[in-house]
Amino acid sequence: MRLPVYLGLLHGGERALAESFRQVADGHGDEPDVLSLCRTLADQCDRHESALGPIIDRYGEQPDDEPERFHAAALTETRTGGLGLLRDLQDVYLLATLVDMTWTLVKQAGQALRDDELLAVVAACEAETAVQLRWLSTRMKQAAPQALLVAS
Repeated sequence: MRLPVYLGLLHGGERALAESFRQVADGHGDEPDVLSLCRTLADQCDRHESALGPIIDRYGEQPDDEPERFHAAALTETRTGGLGLLRDLQDVYLLATLVDMTWTLVKQAGQALRDDELLAVVAACEAETAVQLRWLSTRMKQAAPQALLVAS
């Protein structure tokens, strides 16, 4: 069974996503909505990681055999200015997309296993991840005109 590999990817992905949201909040704290929402979204990721605990206890967690292919790395530093915010949000969006698709794949396994507990965790976390993606997309669209058209 390879489910433990994907549980590990999901566990690490949620941790990296939380760290990335916090990095963006700290690096772009002059944007009030970014500061507060990124902290809130990081807390959601922490809860997702905790919710995975009983599932990982049941099925295990394995490191990925191909770390070069599937990698969920957190932001280590933020860029400055409007263009920096846009690029940082885009990086977080890519990571959130990886997490979102991993939830989808784990849900498919949960359905095949008929594991109601796993499916309940996925349903709650997958829905919040979708909201995170929508906020990131909306915030990037809002930031793009200023960042891309105003001379620095």
